[in-house]
Amino acid sequence: MIWFWLQSILFPHPSIFIRTMSAIAFISLAYCGYSEVRGKHLQYSKFWNVNPQKKKTILKEVTVSGRTGMLILYTPAFLAGISSFAIFPDQGLRFILVATALSIHFFKRDLEVLFVHKYSGRMVLDSVIPITLSYFISTASLIYAQHLTQGIPEPAVDLKYVGVALFLVGIGGNFYHHFILSRLRGKDDHGYKIPKGVMFNLVICPHYLFEILGFVGISFISQTVYSFSFLMGTIMYLMGRSYATRKWYLSKFENFPKEVKCLIPFLF
Repeated sequence: MIWFWLQSILFPHPSIFIRTMSAIAFISLAYCGYSEVRGKHLQYSKFWNVNPQKKKTILKEVTVSGRTGMLILYTPAFLAGISSFAIFPDQGLRFILVATALSIHFFKRDLEVLFVHKYSGRMVLDSVIPITLSYFISTASLIYAQHLTQGIPEPAVDLKYVGVALFLVGIGGNFYHHFILSRLRGKDDHGYKIPKGVMFNLVICPHYLFEILGFVGISFISQTVYSFSFLMGTIMYLMGRSYATRKWYLSKFENFPKEVKCLIPFLF
Protein backbone atom coordinates (compact mmCIF):
# COMPACT_ATOMS: atom_id res chain seq x y z
CA MET A 1 0.00 0.00 0.00
CA ILE A 2 2.86 2.38 0.82
CA TRP A 3 4.36 1.67 -2.61
CA PHE A 4 1.13 2.68 -4.42
CA TRP A 5 0.93 5.83 -2.28
CA LEU A 6 4.51 6.76 -3.18
CA GLN A 7 3.78 6.18 -6.86
CA SER A 8 0.90 8.67 -6.65
CA ILE A 9 3.07 11.50 -5.25
CA LEU A 10 6.51 10.93 -6.82
CA PHE A 11 7.84 11.34 -10.34
CA PRO A 12 9.15 8.02 -11.68
CA HIS A 13 12.95 8.18 -11.95
CA PRO A 14 14.59 5.74 -14.39
CA SER A 15 17.94 7.48 -13.85
CA ILE A 16 20.45 5.22 -12.09
CA PHE A 17 22.45 8.30 -11.15
CA ILE A 18 19.54 9.87 -9.26
CA ARG A 19 18.71 6.59 -7.52
CA THR A 20 22.33 6.24 -6.45
CA MET A 21 22.55 9.84 -5.25
CA SER A 22 19.26 9.40 -3.36
CA ALA A 23 20.68 6.44 -1.46
CA ILE A 24 23.95 8.29 -0.76
CA ALA A 25 22.10 11.38 0.50
CA PHE A 26 19.93 9.40 2.91
CA ILE A 27 22.69 7.13 4.22
CA SER A 28 25.27 9.90 4.69
CA LEU A 29 22.87 12.26 6.48
CA ALA A 30 21.44 9.51 8.65
CA TYR A 31 24.97 8.46 9.61
CA CYS A 32 25.83 12.06 10.55
CA GLY A 33 22.76 12.10 12.80
CA TYR A 34 23.86 8.83 14.41
CA SER A 35 27.34 10.27 14.90
CA GLU A 36 25.89 13.32 16.66
CA VAL A 37 24.07 11.04 19.12
CA ARG A 38 27.32 9.18 19.77
CA GLY A 39 29.13 12.46 20.50
CA LYS A 40 31.09 12.73 17.25
CA HIS A 41 30.07 16.23 16.18
CA LEU A 42 30.61 18.14 12.96
CA GLN A 43 33.31 20.72 13.58
CA TYR A 44 31.16 23.83 13.36
CA SER A 45 29.14 22.91 16.42
CA LYS A 46 29.39 24.73 19.74
CA PHE A 47 29.93 21.37 21.43
CA TRP A 48 32.33 19.63 19.06
CA ASN A 49 35.49 20.77 20.88
CA VAL A 50 34.48 20.21 24.49
CA ASN A 51 37.23 17.61 24.75
CA PRO A 52 40.44 19.27 26.07
CA GLN A 53 42.56 17.10 23.78
CA LYS A 54 40.69 18.48 20.76
CA LYS A 55 41.32 22.00 21.98
CA LYS A 56 45.04 21.30 21.82
CA THR A 57 44.70 19.81 18.35
CA ILE A 58 42.79 22.78 16.94
CA LEU A 59 45.76 25.05 17.61
CA LYS A 60 47.72 23.07 14.99
CA GLU A 61 44.97 23.29 12.34
CA VAL A 62 44.11 26.07 9.90
CA THR A 63 41.04 27.94 11.10
CA VAL A 64 38.86 30.77 9.84
CA SER A 65 36.51 33.10 11.71
CA GLY A 66 33.03 31.77 12.39
CA ARG A 67 31.45 34.32 10.04
CA THR A 68 33.86 33.55 7.18
CA GLY A 69 33.45 29.82 7.68
CA MET A 70 29.67 30.02 7.56
CA LEU A 71 29.75 32.13 4.39
CA ILE A 72 31.98 29.52 2.78
CA LEU A 73 29.47 26.83 3.80
CA TYR A 74 26.40 28.41 2.24
CA THR A 75 27.45 30.62 -0.67
CA PRO A 76 28.33 27.91 -3.25
CA ALA A 77 24.93 26.27 -2.72
CA PHE A 78 23.24 29.65 -3.16
CA LEU A 79 25.18 30.22 -6.39
CA ALA A 80 24.15 26.76 -7.60
CA GLY A 81 20.52 27.73 -7.02
CA ILE A 82 20.55 31.03 -8.88
CA SER A 83 22.78 29.77 -11.71
CA SER A 84 20.33 26.94 -12.42
CA PHE A 85 17.94 29.43 -14.03
CA ALA A 86 20.55 30.12 -16.72
CA ILE A 87 21.79 26.52 -17.01
CA PHE A 88 18.28 25.05 -17.34
CA PRO A 89 16.03 27.70 -18.95
CA ASP A 90 12.33 27.18 -19.73
CA GLN A 91 11.85 24.30 -17.31
CA GLY A 92 8.33 25.03 -16.16
CA LEU A 93 6.72 26.23 -12.93
CA ARG A 94 7.69 23.34 -10.67
CA PHE A 95 11.38 23.65 -11.54
CA ILE A 96 11.26 27.43 -11.03
CA LEU A 97 9.66 26.95 -7.60
CA VAL A 98 12.26 24.37 -6.51
CA ALA A 99 15.23 26.46 -7.68
CA THR A 100 13.72 29.61 -6.15
CA ALA A 101 13.09 27.92 -2.79
CA LEU A 102 16.64 26.57 -2.63
CA SER A 103 18.10 29.95 -3.61
CA ILE A 104 16.02 31.71 -0.96
CA HIS A 105 16.99 29.13 1.65
CA PHE A 106 20.73 29.66 1.23
CA PHE A 107 20.45 33.40 0.58
CA LYS A 108 18.63 33.69 3.91
CA ARG A 109 21.45 31.75 5.55
CA ASP A 110 24.05 34.12 4.12
CA LEU A 111 22.06 37.14 5.32
CA GLU A 112 21.81 35.62 8.80
CA VAL A 113 25.56 35.00 8.81
CA LEU A 114 26.20 38.65 7.96
CA PHE A 115 23.55 40.40 10.02
CA VAL A 116 21.98 38.10 12.64
CA HIS A 117 24.26 35.44 14.08
CA LYS A 118 26.90 36.10 16.71
CA TYR A 119 30.03 33.99 16.92
CA SER A 120 32.10 32.76 19.84
CA GLY A 121 34.79 30.72 18.10
CA ARG A 122 36.57 29.74 14.92
CA MET A 123 36.04 26.96 12.39
CA VAL A 124 38.52 24.37 11.17
CA LEU A 125 39.04 24.83 7.42
CA ASP A 126 39.51 21.09 6.84
CA SER A 127 35.96 20.60 8.13
CA VAL A 128 34.46 23.59 6.32
CA ILE A 129 35.39 22.25 2.88
CA PRO A 130 33.57 18.86 3.01
CA ILE A 131 30.47 20.45 4.58
CA THR A 132 30.48 23.09 1.83
CA LEU A 133 30.72 20.38 -0.82
CA SER A 134 27.87 18.50 0.82
CA TYR A 135 25.56 21.54 0.67
CA PHE A 136 26.58 22.30 -2.92
CA ILE A 137 26.20 18.70 -4.17
CA SER A 138 22.84 18.28 -2.44
CA THR A 139 21.51 21.51 -3.95
CA ALA A 140 22.82 20.68 -7.42
CA SER A 141 21.36 17.16 -7.18
CA LEU A 142 17.93 18.47 -6.12
CA ILE A 143 17.94 20.81 -9.11
CA TYR A 144 19.26 18.23 -11.59
CA ALA A 145 16.72 15.64 -10.42
CA GLN A 146 14.00 18.21 -11.10
CA HIS A 147 15.42 18.88 -14.55
CA LEU A 148 15.18 15.17 -15.37
CA THR A 149 11.42 15.22 -14.74
CA GLN A 150 10.85 17.39 -17.82
CA GLY A 151 8.57 15.53 -20.21
CA ILE A 152 7.56 12.93 -17.59
CA PRO A 153 3.85 12.84 -16.64
CA GLU A 154 3.04 14.71 -13.43
CA PRO A 155 2.31 12.69 -10.26
CA ALA A 156 -1.37 11.89 -9.68
CA VAL A 157 -1.35 14.04 -6.52
CA ASP A 158 -0.01 17.59 -6.98
CA LEU A 159 1.65 18.82 -3.78
CA LYS A 160 3.57 21.84 -5.07
CA TYR A 161 1.25 24.56 -3.76
CA VAL A 162 1.01 22.91 -0.34
CA GLY A 163 4.80 22.74 -0.51
CA VAL A 164 5.12 26.47 -1.16
CA ALA A 165 3.00 27.22 1.93
CA LEU A 166 5.02 24.83 4.12
CA PHE A 167 8.30 26.25 2.83
CA LEU A 168 7.27 29.81 3.68
CA VAL A 169 6.16 28.82 7.19
CA GLY A 170 9.37 26.84 7.68
CA ILE A 171 11.75 29.55 6.53
CA GLY A 172 9.90 32.21 8.50
CA GLY A 173 9.87 30.17 11.71
CA ASN A 174 13.51 29.24 11.28
CA PHE A 175 14.55 32.88 10.86
CA TYR A 176 12.47 34.05 13.83
CA HIS A 177 14.02 31.53 16.21
CA HIS A 178 17.52 32.28 14.89
CA PHE A 179 16.80 35.94 15.69
CA ILE A 180 15.77 35.00 19.24
CA LEU A 181 19.04 33.07 19.66
CA SER A 182 21.04 36.07 18.43
CA ARG A 183 19.39 38.33 21.00
CA LEU A 184 20.61 36.17 23.89
CA ARG A 185 24.08 37.73 23.71
CA GLY A 186 25.25 41.27 24.12
CA LYS A 187 27.90 42.86 21.92
CA ASP A 188 30.87 41.53 23.90
CA ASP A 189 29.15 38.47 25.35
CA HIS A 190 30.59 35.20 24.06
CA GLY A 191 28.91 32.87 26.54
CA TYR A 192 25.86 30.66 26.12
CA LYS A 193 22.46 31.03 27.77
CA ILE A 194 19.33 28.91 27.86
CA PRO A 195 17.05 30.19 25.07
CA LYS A 196 13.48 31.00 26.10
CA GLY A 197 10.31 32.22 24.44
CA VAL A 198 7.88 30.99 21.77
CA MET A 199 8.82 27.42 20.72
CA PHE A 200 11.97 27.41 22.87
CA ASN A 201 9.63 26.82 25.81
CA LEU A 202 8.79 23.43 24.29
CA VAL A 203 11.91 22.27 22.43
CA ILE A 204 15.55 23.32 22.51
CA CYS A 205 15.88 23.33 18.70
CA PRO A 206 12.74 24.89 17.19
CA HIS A 207 14.94 26.35 14.44
CA TYR A 208 15.70 22.77 13.37
CA LEU A 209 12.01 21.88 13.50
CA PHE A 210 11.17 24.76 11.16
CA GLU A 211 14.14 23.90 8.94
CA ILE A 212 12.69 20.41 8.55
CA LEU A 213 9.31 21.96 7.73
CA GLY A 214 11.00 24.07 5.06
CA PHE A 215 12.55 20.99 3.47
CA VAL A 216 9.20 19.18 3.67
CA GLY A 217 7.93 22.10 1.61
CA ILE A 218 10.74 21.78 -0.94
CA SER A 219 10.13 18.02 -1.19
CA PHE A 220 6.41 18.60 -1.77
CA ILE A 221 7.19 21.15 -4.48
CA SER A 222 9.72 18.83 -6.10
CA GLN A 223 8.05 15.42 -5.66
CA THR A 224 11.18 13.59 -6.80
CA VAL A 225 12.78 10.49 -5.30
CA TYR A 226 15.91 12.47 -4.49
CA SER A 227 14.06 15.26 -2.66
CA PHE A 228 12.24 12.80 -0.41
CA SER A 229 15.41 10.79 0.26
CA PHE A 230 17.22 14.01 1.14
CA LEU A 231 14.32 15.04 3.38
CA MET A 232 14.37 11.76 5.32
CA GLY A 233 18.14 11.98 5.75
CA THR A 234 17.85 15.60 6.92
CA ILE A 235 15.23 14.62 9.50
CA MET A 236 17.52 11.87 10.83
CA TYR A 237 20.48 14.25 11.01
CA LEU A 238 18.61 17.07 12.75
CA MET A 239 17.06 14.62 15.21
CA GLY A 240 20.56 13.50 16.16
CA ARG A 241 21.85 17.06 16.32
CA SER A 242 18.96 18.26 18.48
CA TYR A 243 19.53 15.32 20.84
CA ALA A 244 23.20 16.31 21.14
CA THR A 245 22.24 19.97 21.66
CA ARG A 246 19.86 19.14 24.52
CA LYS A 247 22.48 16.86 26.08
CA TRP A 248 25.01 19.73 25.88
CA TYR A 249 22.64 22.17 27.59
CA LEU A 250 21.90 19.63 30.33
CA SER A 251 25.63 19.27 30.96
CA LYS A 252 26.23 23.03 31.11
CA PHE A 253 23.16 24.31 33.00
CA GLU A 254 21.86 22.74 36.19
CA ASN A 255 18.62 24.70 35.85
CA PHE A 256 17.85 23.53 32.32
CA PRO A 257 14.09 22.74 32.26
CA LYS A 258 13.71 18.98 31.90
CA GLU A 259 10.29 19.31 30.21
CA VAL A 260 11.89 21.02 27.20
CA LYS A 261 12.32 18.34 24.53
CA CYS A 262 14.87 18.07 21.71
CA LEU A 263 12.90 18.69 18.53
CA ILE A 264 9.24 17.59 18.68
CA PRO A 265 7.07 19.18 21.40
CA PHE A 266 6.07 16.71 24.17
CA LEU A 267 7.49 13.72 22.28
CA PHE A 268 11.20 13.96 21.47
